[in-house]
Amino acid sequence: MNQKIIDKAKPVREKEQLPLDKVDAWIKAHISGVTGVPEITQYTGGASNWTYRIKYDSHDLILRRPPAGTKAASAHDMKREYDIQKALMPYYTVPEMLAFCNDHSVMDCDFYIMRRVEGIIPRANLPKDLVLTKEQVRQLCMNVIDKLIELHKIDIQRSGLSDFGKGKGYCERQIKGWSERYQKARTWNVPKFTKVINWLKANIPTEERSCMIHNDFRFDNVILNPENPMEIIGVLDWEMATVGDPMMDLGNTLAYWVQADDDFMAKSTRRQPTNAEGMLTRKEVIAYYCGKMGFEPKQFTFYEVYGLFRLAVIAQQIYYRYYHKQTNNKEFKNWWILVHYLNWRCRKAIKQAS
Repeated sequence: MNQKIIDKAKPVREKEQLPLDKVDAWIKAHISGVTGVPEITQYTGGASNWTYRIKYDSHDLILRRPPAGTKAASAHDMKREYDIQKALMPYYTVPEMLAFCNDHSVMDCDFYIMRRVEGIIPRANLPKDLVLTKEQVRQLCMNVIDKLIELHKIDIQRSGLSDFGKGKGYCERQIKGWSERYQKARTWNVPKFTKVINWLKANIPTEERSCMIHNDFRFDNVILNPENPMEIIGVLDWEMATVGDPMMDLGNTLAYWVQADDDFMAKSTRRQPTNAEGMLTRKEVIAYYCGKMGFEPKQFTFYEVYGLFRLAVIAQQIYYRYYHKQTNNKEFKNWWILVHYLNWRCRKAIKQAS
């Protein structure tokens, strides 16, 4: 196996260390057969929750916890994230869930342990040592979309996953929720999004479908088999997963989908290798997905605009933290420009559909 293409953890970031003695003792008490001295490293990916690799002689484990200073009852509900993956295990390609801890004498937050899946994670670019032809890249792309389709086709009643939803009205709840979040995070230098929000409210689909959705399904959240890179052997980062509309899920995925002929602004935001030669364009993805799901692709504008608007809100929430000096990360300094750009993209899509 070529170790150069395997996704690797890095040294733990300053101020993000774990109370390793307590965690080590808890793991050995709750997971059978764990032996040896733990070696701990940290992954840099993941939208918000912190992810650590804990390597023992006997076991190779992953620990997930919320960032410091957050409450599990809010956006970082570790128990829900653990329970969703545990419920999915018999039906889908998720890592094996091993143990959940809500004992805050061990750590000042909830956390869970899962078995590490060794493989390739396609981040901004495919690994240099992973040589794929244009045809292989296209097949990989379709395999990733097929994995999203597989998730959406799981019977949520038979699997018990329906318990993770709030019932009818998902689309309406999302538009209302993200609109409110934007207003709370808005700064003086970004648009009001009034036209976009009003258009979304007026165009909520009358037909609503319900299935298990990931809500952050991207290339950098899948693990590829290092022996056969066409095969997806794991799907990660389930912190936003819920029961909702599958087309909303696809809209979210395509908001991050930067293709080769996109403009400079779009390319500056790219975090996955969707621009590689052979990758499907957004239009091709919609046609492929809808063809396999039996949906009508002509009605996709609402989901496209929703995905872009949601991404704008996420970007603005991050910029708000920088603007109010809650973070010193200079990477976020000009994200208000990205919010303007996404507003333009939304309005352009609305105009083209009218």
